[in-house]
Amino acid sequence: MTTGTLTDASIEFPDNRLLIELCGEFDRNLTDIEGRLGVQILRRGNQLAIHGEAEAQKEAVEVLTSLYNRLEQGKEVGRGDIDREFRTSSPEEPGEDQLEMFGGGTIEIKTRKKLVEPRTEAQKAYVRSLYEHELAFGIGPAGTGKTYLAVAVGVNMFINGLVDKIILSRPAVEAGERLGFLPGDMKEKVDPYMQPLYDALNDFLPGKMLARMMEEKTVEIAPLAFMRGRTLSNAFVVLDEAQNATSMQMKMFLTRLGEGSRMVITGDRSQVDLPRGVQSGLKDAERLLTGIPNISFNYFTGKDVVRHPLVAAIIDAYDKDAEAG
Repeated sequence: MTTGTLTDASIEFPDNRLLIELCGEFDRNLTDIEGRLGVQILRRGNQLAIHGEAEAQKEAVEVLTSLYNRLEQGKEVGRGDIDREFRTSSPEEPGEDQLEMFGGGTIEIKTRKKLVEPRTEAQKAYVRSLYEHELAFGIGPAGTGKTYLAVAVGVNMFINGLVDKIILSRPAVEAGERLGFLPGDMKEKVDPYMQPLYDALNDFLPGKMLARMMEEKTVEIAPLAFMRGRTLSNAFVVLDEAQNATSMQMKMFLTRLGEGSRMVITGDRSQVDLPRGVQSGLKDAERLLTGIPNISFNYFTGKDVVRHPLVAAIIDAYDKDAEAG
């Protein structure tokens, strides 16, 4: 792995083409790093000169070197990758023991269309638990990759022959609109609720392959109510938005687990859309199942949000307001 040469707060890179990619269009990557660390980065030939506080200079060199090494491996560098570098390099971030658990190496989930990398320590621990446990829960706010990573692992297990099918489900909870008043047949009524699952699959599987798999029923996307009476064997099963499942629905779904299957339950306790007085099945499952062997509970916070940076700030603001109330 190539590293830059540090001399008087400057760092040199041997491949000018990769250096251009490192800087980003209109030097936007450098601008991002400058804003985070309060430094100034100037390009001089195949060198980057860094001006600022000594500790900030040192961190800038570490981040730039790591990103350049990523480009050398044929990978892209985007805003999310820069964000990950700052998360993993910060001594204040929790989960150092989780880094050691993975040997400090890169974790990659191979799908048919792309490599998926968990960006935070909580995401790394979550991905590991999906491979190690037959039943795993991912609980936390929107944008933390709970469903996205679960679907990626499911696709990976399918293409490696570890499961025979992928089954994705959500409760079709009415949030402001009644299903009966929406136009179309039942499929057209429920498809909007399932769209995030379609979006994730389209990220990992070529369109023709996904269409064939859905036709052959090796990929199924269905409302939670359609799971009743089934035994789900040799399948990778995801229940998304589980906070909107009732206690009875959650029990029904969990007891569908069959031989050779993996099941993932994802949800956000702050976004329950059930009628007032109806207990969330996700809350009940946490209370009843914690401590049972081979069931893992994985938790995310605003620090694990991988959408627009404002999303994390918005979640933190609402969390603080809830605590104050």
